[in-house]
Amino acid sequence: MKESKSETEKRAETGIDAAPGGTAVADHAMPSADELSELKKKATQADEHWERVLRITADFDNYKKRAAREKQDAIKYANESLLEKLIPVMDAFEMALAATQSNGTGAVQSLQTGINMVSQQLKSALADAGLEEVDAAGQPFDPKLHEAVSQKETTDMPEGQVVQQLRKGYKLKDRLLRPATVVVSKHPA
Repeated sequence: MKESKSETEKRAETGIDAAPGGTAVADHAMPSADELSELKKKATQADEHWERVLRITADFDNYKKRAAREKQDAIKYANESLLEKLIPVMDAFEMALAATQSNGTGAVQSLQTGINMVSQQLKSALADAGLEEVDAAGQPFDPKLHEAVSQKETTDMPEGQVVQQLRKGYKLKDRLLRPATVVVSKHPA
């Protein structure tokens, strides 16, 4: 069956073709002007959302890289403030050593004064960094803070008291760095 050109053009305009068996079928329904404007609006919104997702993804990638770099710098320079506090202690040691070089009669006295000064500066710098001494002398023995190396028989103290501290212990804030080495009292046999 031959169709005239005008019928084919009409069918192309309406989107209707003849199906096998001679019945007419719509290929694509043409959207109305309102539907077309709504589709364009949604396509524009989808493009905007896609651009936003790309920007957010890029921002997040940049954040992760910056955070990793800052973490590496924090680890690398973690001791910077402590070292800044210890530099004057080193200067004081050098001054004390220079004082011993002089052959004056006060050399021993000036060395003793210099060493005391250095000791105070060092203790202050370490305390500022959070270091605390564990004072064990006369305290009840605490295995969380003290390390007993021996026992001493005595009647002067109750059993389980620290009689003598051999080496100081230290804590960094609430974490034990080194237990105090102590001698613990016990009753005579």
